[in-house]
Amino acid sequence: MAYIIVFGNEKGGSGKSTTAMHVLTALLRSGFKVGVVDLDLRQRTLGHYVENRREYVRKNEIPLPLPQLAEMKTAEELGLEPGDEANLVAFQKAILLLDEDNDFIVVDCAGSHSALAELAHAMADTLVTPMNDSFIDFDLLAKIDPETNAVTGPSVYSEMVWEARKARAETGAKPIDWIVTRNRVGAQNMHNKRKVGAALKDLSRRIGFRLAPGFSDRVVFRELFPHGLTLLDIKDVGGGSLNISNVAARQEVRDLVAELQLPDVEVDF
Repeated sequence: MAYIIVFGNEKGGSGKSTTAMHVLTALLRSGFKVGVVDLDLRQRTLGHYVENRREYVRKNEIPLPLPQLAEMKTAEELGLEPGDEANLVAFQKAILLLDEDNDFIVVDCAGSHSALAELAHAMADTLVTPMNDSFIDFDLLAKIDPETNAVTGPSVYSEMVWEARKARAETGAKPIDWIVTRNRVGAQNMHNKRKVGAALKDLSRRIGFRLAPGFSDRVVFRELFPHGLTLLDIKDVGGGSLNISNVAARQEVRDLVAELQLPDVEVDF
């Protein structure tokens, strides 16, 4: 079966879709076939990102590599009543369709809890959880003592991942490789950065995830979205030489993909 990479947490604005788009583009540029399912049925940020890319390729006749975007069938199309059951059936059908022709399937979850998110997490071979570098985002992973910053227990999202791991284990599948990335790590406020980093390292040992480098808060990540482009495409679309900031951002993408340790993927883009 295709290898499934799920991008998820229960908070919006953490960079899930941007991270997912850059990872899937790296896979495409490494010669793999990639399918995409966007489970954020309302905002569809990753779906729009892919559609923008298709339109850019059509208008400019530039042969950029494209993923296969699966459309989630409606309840009416499935002959079911609207609700969780219809969404779950639509998702399973989308995965089966993509599995026929792709090496990897990238799934982007909404920034909230749902039955769809639970199923997607249980299906993940690799789970990537981007988080902003703050204790506000950390609160989704664990509860901490406000005086000592010591971890006192798992929080809502970690508990959901735990349930997904149990559900996956019952099928006899390999364990989920869970990676947490720290996005928007700023150069300022070093004291807070160290505290968040120390708490994450402690938590990673306790509940079993790996820490990976994420993306800094760079304008270029936001500017490329309307065209469906990523930093890996700039040279191919006549963007000229990369400036220092873009070179650094491109290296962040390379570092993240390398840290994911995906099967048969060499970082040569």
